[in-house]
Amino acid sequence: MSEFVSVNNRDIKVEGRLIRRACVDGEKYCFLDNPEPVVEGLRNCGTRIDLFTFMQRVSETAPKYRYPMEWDNFAALRVTTFDNWWNNQIRSYPRNRARQAEKRGVTLREAPFDNALVAGIWEIYNESPVRQGKRFPHYGMSIEQVRRHAGTFLDQSVFIGAYLGDKLIGFAKLTMDETRTQAGLMNILSLISQRDKAPTNAIIAQAVRSCAERRISYLIYSNFAYGKKQSDSLSDFKVNNGFQRIDVPRYYVPLTALGWAAFRLGLHHKPIDRIPDSIMAKLRKLRSAWYNRKFRSSPEAL
Repeated sequence: MSEFVSVNNRDIKVEGRLIRRACVDGEKYCFLDNPEPVVEGLRNCGTRIDLFTFMQRVSETAPKYRYPMEWDNFAALRVTTFDNWWNNQIRSYPRNRARQAEKRGVTLREAPFDNALVAGIWEIYNESPVRQGKRFPHYGMSIEQVRRHAGTFLDQSVFIGAYLGDKLIGFAKLTMDETRTQAGLMNILSLISQRDKAPTNAIIAQAVRSCAERRISYLIYSNFAYGKKQSDSLSDFKVNNGFQRIDVPRYYVPLTALGWAAFRLGLHHKPIDRIPDSIMAKLRKLRSAWYNRKFRSSPEAL
């Protein structure tokens, strides 16, 4: 369970029992331009923190600080204009899928965070207990839980809705960093029952348009690669829509002797990351087959 501390006007999330690791809350959407006061504040906050980690923006690929670091990555799309993305940056398949959404009556618009949007997100969350071969963590949430979960970082977020008539069939939460240099898809999800209408492709198109209108230089779709994981349908979806891998520095700042030992021994990584991906790929297939059999769910298509 996470614990939160406030340091230098920043919310810091602390996790772990044996090794207490901390990061900026919403670290892929909130960045530190001056980490030294935060690091010093963490040393004196009264909460045991062994290791603090933070990363640079996608526009800052060269290391800026002298803290120990490793390379992390973003799936990033360089945004200039919507027409440039539509004509030059994406492949024909996602372009045709976005057109298909329009032909089948799907409309896109930026939506206010109100009761109607929350109810629509609740319905999407509770459609299936399994997505992409994994147990979906938001399945079973109540309306109020959805409101709290989706209602973070509202002052720097825009919601995009895909509608069939008045019904929400897909949505994305687009969260901008403080400099409005990049905007990340904090959440993007559609009804599996409406996948034939390609709402997710239409949402990506609207996200690019929203970034271009605000002169935001990069649209981020989380990580391009996770540990040793090989490509899958999601990474293929990102590539088809023009996203590329951009490596950025991730810093690890040990704050205790235990933190130093953990970093040197590689314990700041998950044990699962040590397993070869050839084995993990087989385990993921077994997990997907088990969940689909248990819940009799259909594979989600992007």
